[in-house]
Amino acid sequence: QVQLVESGGGLVQPGGSLSLSCAASGSMFSIYDMGWYRQAPGKQRELVATITSSGSTNYADSVKGRFTISRDNVKNTVYLQMHRLNLDDTAVYYCSRPPFDWGQGTQVTVSS
Repeated sequence: QVQLVESGGGLVQPGGSLSLSCAASGSMFSIYDMGWYRQAPGKQRELVATITSSGSTNYADSVKGRFTISRDNVKNTVYLQMHRLNLDDTAVYYCSRPPFDWGQGTQVTVSS
């Protein structure tokens, strides 16, 4: 089991930017595919972005061109850079080694 700890959430105005980090435990991080997911109030959890062990990325259509997922295998960390945030991006964001391990989530609130 991999422990995942997210950080970096908070309150941001529409059009603003925010960066999330997810620190993973263990020595096998470099071979894991990782992902960011989010769950808005009253909605199901949805995929935001994934990154494979080799660095290939995939994004939900709603965040393409605005969000960037990346990883640092030395630091055992996966990142999510978010730009041009809008109200629909408000959610709890979860880091994952899908489908096995999940972080506790970090709140991102976009509000004026």
